[in-house]
Amino acid sequence: MDNEEIKRILKRGVSEAIVFTELVDMLGSGKPLRLKMGFDPSAPDIHLGHVVGLRKLRQLQDLGHQVVLIVGDWTAQIGDPSGRSQTRPLLTQAEVEQNAHTYMNQFFKVVDKHRTETRWQSEWFGNFSLTDILKLTNRFTVAQFLARDDFSKRFKSKYPITITELLYPILQAYDSVAIKSDVEFGGTDQRFNLLVGRDLQQMMGLPPQHCILVPLLQGTDGVQKMSKSLDNYIGVAETPNQIFGKTMSLPDNLIVNYFDYLTDISDIELLNITNAIATTKANPIEYKIRLAYELVRQFHGHDKALEAKRYFHTTVQQREVPTDVPTFAINLIRKDKAYAEFMVRAGLAKSSSEAKRLIEQKAVKQNEETVPGNIPAGSINLGDVIRVGRRRIIKIVS
Repeated sequence: MDNEEIKRILKRGVSEAIVFTELVDMLGSGKPLRLKMGFDPSAPDIHLGHVVGLRKLRQLQDLGHQVVLIVGDWTAQIGDPSGRSQTRPLLTQAEVEQNAHTYMNQFFKVVDKHRTETRWQSEWFGNFSLTDILKLTNRFTVAQFLARDDFSKRFKSKYPITITELLYPILQAYDSVAIKSDVEFGGTDQRFNLLVGRDLQQMMGLPPQHCILVPLLQGTDGVQKMSKSLDNYIGVAETPNQIFGKTMSLPDNLIVNYFDYLTDISDIELLNITNAIATTKANPIEYKIRLAYELVRQFHGHDKALEAKRYFHTTVQQREVPTDVPTFAINLIRKDKAYAEFMVRAGLAKSSSEAKRLIEQKAVKQNEETVPGNIPAGSINLGDVIRVGRRRIIKIVS
């Protein structure tokens, strides 16, 4: 590959490449590089925020480079402090292993499993002694770690910082030593950890790894970074209709970033979309439909993407009731209870507080009429169609 194409790969969907010029030369040398990406299976599922980095891995994997997936079965039990304001609860080994297997199934929806080397931290940390840990910690100072932004904020705010959390970046760094990483990938909030790995490799007589930092993807709320805990995520394992519907709910200002970080559309087409949205010459909904199709196609294929597009057109744009709409039996409705209680039982809300909030926001429709806050569940009749927002819908049956 010529250097211009390599530079394009290192710039689109990448916030920073350390060290850029050296990395361009290495990728152009023809020598296969070891590309490291670690994950802590602290949760079982991954979302589009993770996919930004995974897509970059796949692009370089297709050029012949070796992807090395590190399963952080040790560090997951500590919890990555990156970007967090409080200590995370410790996980058991059984929880970590269960999460890891689910996570890997989704990881390989993007990265080629057959060309990936999967390593578990327990391969090297399983035999670590206290002496080994002390030798590692002796290479760094507390001042170095307290200078890190998230630790600094917690220290000043008098939030607790455990000794195990201070160990986390060192253990992650040792992963790079153990597998002889050439390039490590992570989000911009991982910059400190990746640079610690680069430093530790040099201290232990290895060539320092290069670092590719990818941007953090904003979630469906358009404010916070995508996170399951904030319920602003689009999951890789979600159904085609869920992915399509959630994409259509994105704020308009996220359209360009999502196309940029998560699709393979050409740079010219991306520029055209950017200009069209900036000058309000086009309807953003048209681009969201295109984006939603591209995302569903990546994880479920062309046919499922077309089906999801048709489903959205029918149920949301034309407000028709699909033939396969979920149903709820009328005899299960507690007529003397509040409407919010029915919504929870019917799966239209996760809790009574969420149901009440949705009703207050006028997001609940019964036969296309807004449900008022004081209406009882007894007002629901056979054949009624209940909608919550754009995507949740049920029909009352006998």
